[in-house]
Parts: sequence; structure tokens; C-alpha cells
Amino acid sequence: MFRSGRYSGLLRPISYGIDLFFIHFFAFEFFGKPFPFFNYVVFLTIAWLLLSLRSGFYEIYRFTHLSKIISLIGKQSIVFLLIVFSFFGFYNELTTSASTIFKYILLVILCITIVKLGIYFLLKRYRLHLGGNVRRVVILGLNQKTDQLRKFFTTNPVYGYKLYKTFDLKGPDKVTIEECMDYILSEKIDEVYSSVAEINNKDLLKLIDFVDNNLKVLKFLPDNKEIYSKKLDFTYYGVLPILSMRKIPMDEPFNKFLKRSFDIMLSLLVIVGLLSWLTPILGLLIKLESKGPVFFKQKRNGLDYKEFYCYKFRSMRPNPMAHLEQIRKGDERVTRVGKIIRKTSIDELPQFINVLKGEMSVVGPRPHMVSHTHMYAERIDKFMVRHFIKPGITGLAQVSGFRGEVEDDNHIINRVKYDIFYLENWSLFLDIKIVFQTIYNALRGEEKAY
Repeated sequence: MFRSGRYSGLLRPISYGIDLFFIHFFAFEFFGKPFPFFNYVVFLTIAWLLLSLRSGFYEIYRFTHLSKIISLIGKQSIVFLLIVFSFFGFYNELTTSASTIFKYILLVILCITIVKLGIYFLLKRYRLHLGGNVRRVVILGLNQKTDQLRKFFTTNPVYGYKLYKTFDLKGPDKVTIEECMDYILSEKIDEVYSSVAEINNKDLLKLIDFVDNNLKVLKFLPDNKEIYSKKLDFTYYGVLPILSMRKIPMDEPFNKFLKRSFDIMLSLLVIVGLLSWLTPILGLLIKLESKGPVFFKQKRNGLDYKEFYCYKFRSMRPNPMAHLEQIRKGDERVTRVGKIIRKTSIDELPQFINVLKGEMSVVGPRPHMVSHTHMYAERIDKFMVRHFIKPGITGLAQVSGFRGEVEDDNHIINRVKYDIFYLENWSLFLDIKIVFQTIYNALRGEEKAY
């Protein structure tokens, strides 16, 4: 159930950092001490990030053609020139000559170009000669378009796609969709490419459920028919159009930056402003009532189904069933202090440490105990989709009435629906709205907060 072969999550943030380093380092070298350096850093950083998002300057993938990268660099150079001169136009009292500004711009763009192309070609050589950064793929269906895709994979090893098998779904050597699924699991395939024309609706639904429940990436080769009411991600491999079943907004580099920045700022605010003085007080009260640690840690499943320790203030007496049985109304294991902190959700505050560590987000699908995750993954359709993103302290499902004890399958099914909606429709505004709704619910008191 683990996803492998993913593009490094660090590569794009590193690229942002390197580019901004060149921009600010050379500004300091070229423009001297009287220059309002701090204002320049703030202005250029914000302008560069916003305009890069708009131009797609960092939207470079393993299948991106070199000509597109050069085109992006050209567009970004013009954008950079305009924002630098707009800064100097605002500070019209500065005496820096136009020739100095042009030299600075050219040097910055030259360095950015060298690094960008260097990373691009180094990754290609790494995939070609060392076999790293590879994604295992299969193709479902035999026709002209799937044959084009097969040739693309086999003749372009520098892109890092390793084609394991092409399945015939209709011809003399046809296989069932179940046989395809078994092969995908046994060979630990990362991405599945399916021809829309070669698969019937029944098998298509089976395939979609299968990839969702096993954290595989599914992409389609379209025919001329109108397909699916879902939002589809459309791109090109060479000249061949490819459709992805799901586009996750949080996979976009700038959205990742926004969400992580929001997480860090809010977690620091809570840790420094609240936990720093609240922890000693609560720790004393918890210790006075019952023996045991102040904090309770429990293994949960997070991003890509990886396990991590989730922290809480201990609200129950130490017991052997704490990691197996969820709390119920009137649970005798809960202490008097525990009832208060659970009712106000204060017991969840240490999870801001998980957020700061990068294991969780402030908003996202709530993580379950490992034993419960395994159970729901087998019983609840699309439950595994929740693990495409980081789990959260709060979430859309929780503020929509589906928090606390899972009473029946219908409850967890509705949670999954809200979590998938959140995953596919994320925005910073939605996160802020959920945070305020969570605070309001905690102050008002919730029926299932026990």
C-alpha cells in the first residue's frame, strides 16, 4: 500500500531557495550598503514567488521538453527585469545606473539558467546510468495510442519510466482486469496507464476503486468520447495527450509552500504562545490525578501510509487497550482532568509539535490508530485516498459533524467523502475557514467531544 518512485518533494523547494539566493546575494554585491536591502528582499521574494506561480516557471517534470524549459527561462527573464526596474522606479532617489542593473539581471538569470539546466540534465543522467528516480508503469489496452506510449517509454529511458508490461484487454491474448490488478500489486507498480477505448465501464470502475484503495497513480489515454464528470489533469508526453484521474491542488509547489508556511506559523504561535505555559500546569494536574506520562503517544498512519507517533496530553489512565480500542461515551479509563481537556479539545494541542516536525498539517484528514486504519482500508471503499496528503489536527469532516467515535460504517464512509472533497478542492481560504470553525466548535462544546 506504499507509494514508491515519487518525485522528490525537496527538489522544487530547493530550486526556489537557490534562485532566491542568487537574486539576493548579487543584489547585495552590486548595489552596496546605502541600498534598502531589506525592502528589496521582501519585495523581490514575494513578486518572484507569485509571478513564478503564474508563469509555471517551476512546473518542470521528467517528461518536460528542453525547449519548454528554455521558453520558461526567457519569459521569467522578462518578468524579472520588469520587477527589478519597478522596484528602482519606486525608489526613484536611488542613483544606481541602468547598466549596473542590467549586469545584475543578466548574472542572476545566467546562474539560474545554469542551475536549472544542470539539475534537469543531471536527473536524466541519474535515471539513465544509475537507474534512480524510476517509476514502474504498466499499460492497459492494445491500440495505436498505447503503442505510441509504449514506444515513448522504451525509447526515452532518460525520463525514468520503466515499462513492465502491456496488457491486452480485448484481443486473442486478453486478460481480465483482476489479473492486471494482481500483477500491479505483485510487481509493486507505481503508475497505471489505461486506454479509455479498450476498457468497459464495469472494469473501469473496478480499476478506479483499485488504484484509490492501493495508492497507485492512474492515468488515461483518451479517445474521442466524452468521459467522466471528474476534474481531469491534462498534459502531454511528447505529442501524446495524457489524462490523470485526479489533480491534487496541494501537489502544486506554490500551494505546498503556502500550506507549509501556514502550518509552521500557526504551530509556532500555539507552541510558543500557549503550550509553553499550559504544559507545566496541565502536566502537574495530570500527574496529581494518576501515575504515568504527561504526554500520550500513539502510532498513526500519515502521508503515503507511513507510520508516525501522534502526540496528545494524556487523558486516560495507563491501560493495555489504549492502542486498540477507541474511546467511548462514559469510558471509565478517562480521568477527571481528561474529561475536561477532551471536552475542550485541549488534549489535541501537542499535535502542533507533529505539525512543526512535518508529520501532520493543521488541517487534513484525521489520522486513525494503525489497527483501525488496516481494518477500514479493507472494509471502506476509497479509504486509502486520504493518505495522498498529510493528516490534520482538524479537518472538513470533523467540522461537518463527523468527529469522535466511529459508531458505524456509515460514519466512516461520510468522513472519507469529506476528506476526498477536501483533498481535491483545497485552498488556503478553506483551511482558514476550517480552523475558525474548529475553534468555534471547541468553545461552544461538541456532543461527541468525550
